[in-house]
Amino acid sequence: MEKQKLILIGNGMAGIRTLEEVLKLEPDTFDITVFGKEPYPNYNRIELSKVLQGDTSVSDITLNEWHWYEDNNIRLYPGETVTRIDKEQKIVYTDKDREESYDQLIIATGSDPVILPLPGIDKEGVTAFRDIKDCEKMVDYSKKYKKAAVIGGGLLGLEAARGLLNLGMEVDVIHLCDSLMERQLDKEAGTLLKEELEEQGMHFLLEKQTSEILGNDHVSGLRFNDGEEIEADLIVMAVGIKPNVALAKESGIEVNRGIVVNDYLETNDPNIFSVGECAEHREMVYGLVAPLYQQAQVLAKRICGMGGDGYKGSVLSTQLKVSGVDVFSTGQIMENEHTKAIKVFDDWRGVYKKIVVEQGKITGAVLFGDTGDGNRLLNLIKKGADVEEYTDTDQNQEAGAGLVADMPDDELICGCNGVTKGTIIEAIETQGLNSVEQVKGCTNASRSCGTCKSLVSDLLEYTLGEEYDENQKETVCGCTTLSKDEVIAEIKEKGMTNTREVMNVLGWKNEEGCAKCKPALNYYLGMLYPTEYEDERESRFVNERLHANIQKDGTFGVIPRMYGGVTNAQDLRKIADVAEKYDVGMIKLTGGQRINLLGVNKQDLPNIWEELDMPSGHAYAKGLRTVKTCVGSEFCRFGTQDSTGLGIRLEKKFEGLSGPHKLKMGVSACPRNCAEGGVKDVGVVGLEGVWEIYVGGNGGTDLRQADLLCKVETGDEVLEWVGAFLQYYRETANYLDRTSVWVEKMGIEHIREVVGNKEKRDELNERMDLALSAIQEPWSEAINNGTLLKDLYEKVNA
Repeated sequence: MEKQKLILIGNGMAGIRTLEEVLKLEPDTFDITVFGKEPYPNYNRIELSKVLQGDTSVSDITLNEWHWYEDNNIRLYPGETVTRIDKEQKIVYTDKDREESYDQLIIATGSDPVILPLPGIDKEGVTAFRDIKDCEKMVDYSKKYKKAAVIGGGLLGLEAARGLLNLGMEVDVIHLCDSLMERQLDKEAGTLLKEELEEQGMHFLLEKQTSEILGNDHVSGLRFNDGEEIEADLIVMAVGIKPNVALAKESGIEVNRGIVVNDYLETNDPNIFSVGECAEHREMVYGLVAPLYQQAQVLAKRICGMGGDGYKGSVLSTQLKVSGVDVFSTGQIMENEHTKAIKVFDDWRGVYKKIVVEQGKITGAVLFGDTGDGNRLLNLIKKGADVEEYTDTDQNQEAGAGLVADMPDDELICGCNGVTKGTIIEAIETQGLNSVEQVKGCTNASRSCGTCKSLVSDLLEYTLGEEYDENQKETVCGCTTLSKDEVIAEIKEKGMTNTREVMNVLGWKNEEGCAKCKPALNYYLGMLYPTEYEDERESRFVNERLHANIQKDGTFGVIPRMYGGVTNAQDLRKIADVAEKYDVGMIKLTGGQRINLLGVNKQDLPNIWEELDMPSGHAYAKGLRTVKTCVGSEFCRFGTQDSTGLGIRLEKKFEGLSGPHKLKMGVSACPRNCAEGGVKDVGVVGLEGVWEIYVGGNGGTDLRQADLLCKVETGDEVLEWVGAFLQYYRETANYLDRTSVWVEKMGIEHIREVVGNKEKRDELNERMDLALSAIQEPWSEAINNGTLLKDLYEKVNA
């Protein structure tokens, strides 16, 4: 049966959640294409503030990695915008002159930031706070300037201000109202929040209306309606969002504030649907993630022809952490002549609670500082509960208990993903779950904003009793309750030989595994049986499968190997010819002393590797990538040792070696350490007559200075010690743990004791040599044998 063509316009949270639900219901029915305006895979926009604040990275907030699209046969066009919809011919057109036909079309274009039409708005130094690009712009400005002004005292504005403080800037927050977050908080809670944030370093100008952005080409400050002025080098607009409906409107689809949809998320065209922040349902537009995910579930059923009750709207609630302060609000938050309120204010603990009651029913709540009752209050409001149902129970509970024992099974624990108490308990009991991470992997609870993690932990304790350990072991992933060591022990004991067998025999909850465990199992099997195990290329990450690094615009970076950073005229000519022939977007020297050909199209990769006829530099590998060297004693007047020669020896010996994570080395010929060995996984520094070996360094986000492992006299000894160190790391580290993380866990003294024992060092090197002897990389063979790579490429990516 021919598959239906399903196109999704928008690669955001609501649209991709819809596809996830569709794939659960009908995994083989649709031929799916996704167009995303941003050059990234689907990420959690809620967590952008953490990226700005430096608490996490973009990769950490990615919900669906590049390989997810590949694994589900979804064509993704990142950085490509749909510009027109032909409803009659059922074709979409993009800004890259692409035409795609559809049977069913989902519009999930989200929202745009509101930009105030102020004089000076077009000056350099003005930005919104809506996407990754905005975050990057603010980070760049913080390196050059010191004064920032944030217009808007709502959630986004405060999170932006917190991030800018973390980046070392002085921050003024300008707000039109007399209280912060006035849509979610009453005056008392808003005042408490303001006091807390002032202690953190923010400065507030309330009841201020901006009239002009000052400066010439670049902003220099703001002027207000009352004539007051302030200085600012960066202006952040955070005054709200509006549904992105331009495409729908131009295509003749009914639009009001948003794209008008019925209870099944259908537009006025029977083949076109809309979901998320751009959709308007019963005259309501939703900007919070929980309603959007509820819509996604309904729409997925409709697209799969399963009907259902439809979407009836959502009771809005906000539970979040504003600059380190827990805040919750739902329903009616302001009192009037028809309401009464229960208020509790604990000044010492910084806790404020208000429950709004109308005609004996709970109609709203505001919690500040302690939001443990938030989900329970939300469910009481939804079912129209009498206030006594809350107060009678509340008086008999210990503070912070979470009240999970008294929650009904249909009470929502995770509002973002619609996961109830009953669903989580059933999963714990039937799937043998014993950690928050496993519950997350099995049910999606805590997957989005993460504020319900404490409730999930309470449910685990309630269900498992004394068997639950809040500091539980680290499992391979949410698909299993087993740790890495337990999985490896089971593989050895039962003689298992492939990933699917491991998942089946060990009772994986997800029989297909996930993006976290499949590459991990593939690595563990290869590490245990280096000469017998046949590498499962389909279990590797997409970069490794394609032998190139995918870039944010969907193109690839190709990096040939240059041992020790040394090249020759012949290889440079080949690189130049290939770059010219395939119209490479950029030729970039990397930090690892190699050449990166950027902007390569996926279909050109086989021909480029064939024509280069050079080994891959493994820039994508979980294993050895580069050995950076200085010029050494052969040319440098300060050099005491042949660093280049030793670096080439190291690279050639460990080339192709797989590991738990990427490995980078550096070899310097003198204490000036030009190869930066102090922040490498392995760093070697030459002194007069001796080599110092440093390990566990990291020059990335989690900066760590390497520890001295030992001092040796010869290059042979360097290879011996490094080989033993790497093999011990390979055998004992968790998959995706860098050496910096592993050294911290194991302790450098313990590692010195193990590797420093001659007998153990020889045993480790024997196993290392066995692993190295088994390295027969199919893509390297293919490169050396010309056109074989094309066949391999088609086979691997079939």
